[in-house]
Amino acid sequence: MRVEVTATGDDTTLAGIQRLVADAQNSTSRAQRIADRAAGWLFWFALGAAALTALVWTLVGDPDTAVIRTITVLVIACPHARGLAIPLVVSIATERAARGGVLVKDRLALESMRTIDAVLFDKTGTLTKGEPTVTGISTADSDSAETVLALAAATEADSEHPLAKAIVRAAREKDLTIPSAAGFTSSPAVGVTATVENHEVRVGGPALLEELGLNEIEDADAWRAEGAIILHVVRDGRAIGGLKLADEVRPESRDAVDALHALGIEVVMITGDAEAVAHAVGEDLCIDRVFARVRPEDKSAKIAELQAEGKRVAMVGDGVNDAPALARADVGIAIGAGTDVAIASAGVILASDDPRSVLSVIELSRASYRKMKQNLWWAAGYNLISVPLAAGVLAPIGFVLPVSVGAILMSLSTVVVALNAQLLRSLDLTPANSARTILGR
Repeated sequence: MRVEVTATGDDTTLAGIQRLVADAQNSTSRAQRIADRAAGWLFWFALGAAALTALVWTLVGDPDTAVIRTITVLVIACPHARGLAIPLVVSIATERAARGGVLVKDRLALESMRTIDAVLFDKTGTLTKGEPTVTGISTADSDSAETVLALAAATEADSEHPLAKAIVRAAREKDLTIPSAAGFTSSPAVGVTATVENHEVRVGGPALLEELGLNEIEDADAWRAEGAIILHVVRDGRAIGGLKLADEVRPESRDAVDALHALGIEVVMITGDAEAVAHAVGEDLCIDRVFARVRPEDKSAKIAELQAEGKRVAMVGDGVNDAPALARADVGIAIGAGTDVAIASAGVILASDDPRSVLSVIELSRASYRKMKQNLWWAAGYNLISVPLAAGVLAPIGFVLPVSVGAILMSLSTVVVALNAQLLRSLDLTPANSARTILGR
């Protein structure tokens, strides 16, 4: 038996998840800063109320009552409830998110999800399975279909792109001999180039043909009408054939899009694929807007375009090419199976590749915000009512709040805040349940 250790200790996936959860719980959000300021104001409010109580009762001529009322005010105004109002919610929400497969790197990102009004999905590997297969081969010269596929596989052998892997896999499934290649180079959104058997072979989409001034293969229009991805194979500046690839749409994507529409959120898709292919997927999923033939370096510009329209945008992606866009978006969401760069650029990481997980993030963001508001209002209302009673404003009609009752009320307010925060644990953040809840199924 041979054992290969790929990570130890702090480098393991579990350790990374633990760090993400701990960092999120320790980070400070806008709501936390507001709560901290409110706790500071409460401190001065309590001191002021206590001083005023002591002064009034002393002037009335009852020093003993002045001491008792002052102590009661200080006991009642203890800022435990307000101090716990936000941290408890944040801690439980972060832990609940982790159990539901949502890792929060930045609490501001989770907090911002409730205000998002546009979600931009990268197509390949997010809305689709990211596992395309070669479903057709066309030849434009005297070369056979096997030769076209073998040359394409040799050229794509060093590429990590899902389409490249599909081509190499198809060649191996047909037991083809894949020639060796040298001088591999990649041009994003255009294609790849390599030297194969002393010939320059290039594989790419429409942008490649435009660059070389070549015409598409005869089957291109028919394939495109089916929503297929088309890659052309060019040898020594001459198109010798094309490959038809299909990337199956995830069945969960339809529920994700429908649920986002039910929430009033615009759904946008971005891809480097040709217009016809992108719009075929967009129409199938009823997506509001489609950005096609977008180079990786231009993805962040498209997000800026949406933001210029006044939209708050969440970007969902999984590739290294998505990293700038994830960083530019108001909320960057990385699919957990994505690249390290994409994960590092995102504020929220989805452990699964189910696009419905985005709904879980929105649901958690809105639920935790509601709990924060409820806790803050409870803590504020409790003090506004109980402090005057502790000071003795109803003493003229014979009602005086005992110190012991004040202590019980103070403790009760903390218990109420804690129990209210615990209600977040009832959230079922599984992607399927989040979609069903929103769609009412």
